[in-house]
Amino acid sequence: MPISSASKARLILEGLAFGESPRWHDGRLWLCNWGTGEIVAVDEGGNSEVLLSIPAVLPYSIDWLPDCRLLVISGREGLLLRQEPDGSLVTHADLRGLSKSPWNEIVVDGRGNIYVNGGGSAPAPGEHFGPGTVVLITPDGRIRQAADGIAFANGMVVTPDNKTLIIAESHANRLTAFDIAADGALANRRVWAQLDGYPDGICLDADGAVWYADVPNKHCVRVREGGDVLQTVAADRGCFACMLGGADRRTLFITAAQWRGFEHMVSDIRTGQVLGIEAPAPGVGWPG
Repeated sequence: MPISSASKARLILEGLAFGESPRWHDGRLWLCNWGTGEIVAVDEGGNSEVLLSIPAVLPYSIDWLPDCRLLVISGREGLLLRQEPDGSLVTHADLRGLSKSPWNEIVVDGRGNIYVNGGGSAPAPGEHFGPGTVVLITPDGRIRQAADGIAFANGMVVTPDNKTLIIAESHANRLTAFDIAADGALANRRVWAQLDGYPDGICLDADGAVWYADVPNKHCVRVREGGDVLQTVAADRGCFACMLGGADRRTLFITAAQWRGFEHMVSDIRTGQVLGIEAPAPGVGWPG
């Protein structure tokens, strides 16, 4: 059944600060509760559990290595952390020498290549973020820049064949694609979809369409390559990210919150929610 702008997603969880980096893992939706340092898991019935607290406020994002060890990018600290079987956190990669700006999102492909975005040059006066980069961390631990000049780097996905990475460039109103080489390098940069909006977190479905969350426009939008809008789900607050999950990966989970500007992201106000709605095609690729 197609989703229209009149569709209303159901409320699954409320009382979050800012839910970000949602991932479907081990039968639950995991997310980063920005502003608290918490990593939370919630089931489809709305039962939630704080699984980990890390020494970061925001931004921080999560994904998993192929052996299921959790990775956390601690953005302002410039560290990629790894959780060991005993629960301890160790440094998996040190990105501090690559940028003085915060790192934002992470995705691990099916071969164990880790892509982290954000960073880049220092922001101009009055700006919160400068042009961003994408760095690649290979399974053998090598770190190198894979792309630059990203206009506010946000969500990323990798296609199921490990051949394409798509990234949200929020300030350029577009989704940008790269070919992934055998060694993980990125090439053939191109516009995947020019958008009438500001893409934040994204996910990919089995029809080859991308869902993107849009904070200022308070909705999630499903688009095909080229930019044709297929479906829209509206909310009453900013949509920060989305992920396809559930038993058959046909539930679109949306993390949403009232947006009051970067200067108010860390506060005691808890307007963050997780919403859910049935999607027309299941999720595929990475993350998830």
